[in-house]
Amino acid sequence: MESLTKAGIVPEKEKEGKIITQNLNLPAQVPIIEGINIVRTFRMGEVQVRALRGVTVRIMRGEFIAIMGPSGSGKTTLLNQLGLLDTPNSGKVIIEGTDTSRMSDSEKGKFRLNNLGYVFQDYALLPELNASENVYISLMMQGKSKAECEAAAAEILTAVGLGDRLQQLPSKMSGGQQQRVSIARALAHSPRVLFADEPCANLDSQTSKEVLDLFKKFNLEQGQTIVMVTHEEWHADYADRIIRLKDGLIQE
Repeated sequence: MESLTKAGIVPEKEKEGKIITQNLNLPAQVPIIEGINIVRTFRMGEVQVRALRGVTVRIMRGEFIAIMGPSGSGKTTLLNQLGLLDTPNSGKVIIEGTDTSRMSDSEKGKFRLNNLGYVFQDYALLPELNASENVYISLMMQGKSKAECEAAAAEILTAVGLGDRLQQLPSKMSGGQQQRVSIARALAHSPRVLFADEPCANLDSQTSKEVLDLFKKFNLEQGQTIVMVTHEEWHADYADRIIRLKDGLIQE
């Protein structure tokens, strides 16, 4: 815990002097994310597809949420809305009391950089950069010195079990190791919310378990809020709560 704190990997409650070690102890107050009546449509040729049909969700600080549903149900679309990677046709997303619908695109970009973390199924690592560089490049975009970034990258990579692979290129890593680097990159700036879109889709069962164990560790020990899309029930077992979608609507 102490070493991660030095790297800035701490939840907001710890910064306020309250260290969260169990998500069950979190106060059920104002949600960290609230999506209100989100509608998202796409046009495919002459056909208009309603991916989300007025979805409202509330996610509390420190929750581990799984979003599930059949293919085409709107899972990734909802994740992209909550993570500010896309804009709804109507409705709004409020993060920690901030109405993001009032933000410009540049303001949203800065907000994402400083407050949100993302893990994707394809890892999205830069092949010419080693593990450490892939992690600290986003920190440098926040204006931190190279020395600070290198130290933080080493700290979080060690925390995800890659302390001995700081200089290794992605091409020399297994899929599970590459996903650990992407998780480290997403967590390096201590995001308020970590979004993960099918993070185990390209991994075998054992490696998937290792990645999900890592998510749960940060969720329980650091109070990290996580929103994860998955189609596997056993992946969702790691979550505190499941949001199920069908045809763009939440199934009660």
